[in-house]
Amino acid sequence: MYYSIRHLTKFLYSKPVSESMMETRMHPRSDQNQRCLTFHLSVSPRCRVFSYRDHLANHVHHFDIPGQHPQLVIVAESLVEVQPSAYIPSFLAPDAWAELDSIVEQGDYWEMLLPSEFAQPTNALDDLAKQFDLRRRDDPLMVLHQLNQQIFEYFDYKPKSTKVDSPIDLALETKAGVCQDFAHVTIALIRSKLRIPCRYVSGYLYHGSDDQDRSISSATHAWVEVLLPQLGWVGFDPTNWLVTGERHIRTAIGRDYADVPPTRGMFRGNAASELTVAVRVTPSTANAGLDRDLPVPEDWSILVEKATQLPEQLPPPSKQQQMAQQQQAGKPVAPRLGLSNLNDLA
Repeated sequence: MYYSIRHLTKFLYSKPVSESMMETRMHPRSDQNQRCLTFHLSVSPRCRVFSYRDHLANHVHHFDIPGQHPQLVIVAESLVEVQPSAYIPSFLAPDAWAELDSIVEQGDYWEMLLPSEFAQPTNALDDLAKQFDLRRRDDPLMVLHQLNQQIFEYFDYKPKSTKVDSPIDLALETKAGVCQDFAHVTIALIRSKLRIPCRYVSGYLYHGSDDQDRSISSATHAWVEVLLPQLGWVGFDPTNWLVTGERHIRTAIGRDYADVPPTRGMFRGNAASELTVAVRVTPSTANAGLDRDLPVPEDWSILVEKATQLPEQLPPPSKQQQMAQQQQAGKPVAPRLGLSNLNDLA
């Protein structure tokens, strides 16, 4: 399956800022069952964009925009081929726990076993583990299938109920959150109670007309991957009670969200920032993408045109445009140095 992905991010400042420094993680990975065929990052105001690979082979693009500007617009376009995933059974062999421990002992997986910034064990997490009866029993895959369902049924999907830097206890207390929260709770449970390497995955989910997903299609998505014997890294999407497959498009992997935000940066200036995000994932063909002539839906063209206009040219946003805005937002850290670490997760 081929997917054309367009990811628009706009930072609108309350007054012009003197400099913006930004890094993005929007370039889909080429590994496992997927291959990124084309990728293009456009930035306005125009600037030179640099890139590198981090220690987990994630693509990172970064740039610096000096001089005053009232807004920053980033448009990432990519064409990705996703092959059907290998069949994931319902359970493994009876000796799977011992085999898993042997794999972990022989490999370098400690980074995905230890607590991380947003996946810390807490008393509330311990209480949830007891309620779920989460422990090493049966076999690892059977326990993980059950946990995936339990997280889905226990939490309500509620956009804007948490912030980008919210601890897991907030979602545990309210029993509500977005995909980032469900992924962090799942990771913390798996690492602390099952002692299985588990990592955070950011990316996109294609929403077909017949798919019953509760995450929204106009934002990026997050799920988890767990190391299992015989199968390698297996993806679980507790937000939608899915084992990841052909509709999941992986952008970056890390210990938790702190490692892989779609955008992270700073600006100089005494200003507040407002973030707008729009994501579009559509089926495509390989030839169209390789020729860099991807068809652009009319409504998307209008959205990009408006995003690149100066603030005084923009009309008040409609309700439909407001729904496409970012689910969560951070705050500046200092009067003259604003930190933008904002996500657009579903």
